[in-house]
Amino acid sequence: MLLLGHRGCRGEFTENTFAAFEHALASGCDGFELDVRRVADGVPVVWHDAWLRGRFVSREPYAGLRERCLRPSGRPQLAIALCDLESVLERYAHRAWLDIEIKRRGAEEKVAELLRRYPPTRGYVVSSFRPRVLREMHRVDPSVPLGFVFDRMPYGEGWRDLPIDYVMPHVRLVTAARVERFHAAGKKVLTWTVNHPSDVRQVSAAGVDGMIGDNPRLLARVWGRQAVEVSVPEAAPELEPERVAARPQSPPPPLMPSPV
Repeated sequence: MLLLGHRGCRGEFTENTFAAFEHALASGCDGFELDVRRVADGVPVVWHDAWLRGRFVSREPYAGLRERCLRPSGRPQLAIALCDLESVLERYAHRAWLDIEIKRRGAEEKVAELLRRYPPTRGYVVSSFRPRVLREMHRVDPSVPLGFVFDRMPYGEGWRDLPIDYVMPHVRLVTAARVERFHAAGKKVLTWTVNHPSDVRQVSAAGVDGMIGDNPRLLARVWGRQAVEVSVPEAAPELEPERVAARPQSPPPPLMPSPV
């Protein structure tokens, strides 16, 4: 079973940072999911939301956005060690299974270029909610494995026409019958966001190939995997380590009960 930390993790460390990614691996997971957005100067940065520190991510150059993130802000005063996709691939291409989710159009060519430069050796998928992103990614490089992410069942059978290797339904959509149908179409099933022990057991029984969760330690514990000793690196020398590693976050909202 493939186990991945969602954005590295959510709650223990700042999501989508080196500290979160290291935590996912240290917890016993195989790798992690991360989000990619293209900024104004074309750099694919690793961040989920369209906004960051009061600015549209897509309208800011990477250096300026990163500098802005390094300034402590909010309550408590926190800095964010923003990273780019190249630095993530350079560090983890040989250490982790990667789910690289592209949030919007425009990053496909640069993502493909970086994957050729730093090919992940433990496995990976480039995923998106957006069929146009997947088709463009396939046009740019047909060798890249792709995954279609969705939180509502796609209308009809349109997903069959996408150039994908993975279907990636939200945990509440997973049933044994649907997994069997996806497998019959030659697709692997990677579900998200699996945050409760009962959901881990339910989707495992349904036959999924992998799962993504906000709490990588929980996924590993339910599967009986041992945590490993991994030291969290200083993701940014400009920051004091505790500002990177000790960012408490509000827990994500509870998931809807999974169907039986």
